[in-house]
Amino acid sequence: MVLAKRRLVFDKSEILTWPNLFTLARLLAIPVFVWLLFGRENRAAAAWLVGALGATDWVDGWLARRFDQATDLGAMFDPVVDRLLFLVVAPSLVIDGSIPVWVAALLLAREVVVGAVTLVATLTTKSRPNVTWEGKTGTFLMMFGLPMFLGGASTLSYAPVLAWLAWIFSIPGLAYSWYSALFQYLPAALNRESDS
Repeated sequence: MVLAKRRLVFDKSEILTWPNLFTLARLLAIPVFVWLLFGRENRAAAAWLVGALGATDWVDGWLARRFDQATDLGAMFDPVVDRLLFLVVAPSLVIDGSIPVWVAALLLAREVVVGAVTLVATLTTKSRPNVTWEGKTGTFLMMFGLPMFLGGASTLSYAPVLAWLAWIFSIPGLAYSWYSALFQYLPAALNRESDS
């Protein structure tokens, strides 16, 4: 695994792209999730929204390839929104009581580790770890596990099935996420720093 060189300054043409606008829309949906869960006390709607945000995580990458709008900003923006989604949703589910604290704690600790590694690598070497298949898989699984925990605690008629599926997605999701953090992102950042 290598670190990808990233610029920290971007011009307007790199900011105003379809993939970045889509990622921005996903970012703006996060407060809506909080409002649905705590303001409206509607677990089902909040679960559906988080599920939709997880299910559309691939769209920005597709848009970037489809319209030839892949940018360094987009490569950083999408993972930041994914991290922020986890950092808001997991504690919200703990407060709501719909997820075991240890599941949320493992997910949040992993996000802190990866975020710190990425930040340090970006600031010290102007590079960041490339996203790996294992990291993407862990993120994908957790983006479905979290809303299923919430849906499993809702009044939906199929809530018991969602509660069961939450574990099916979350256990391998946490395993892939921690594997990528400890054995891919962290070593890549440390090796790059020692080469600098």
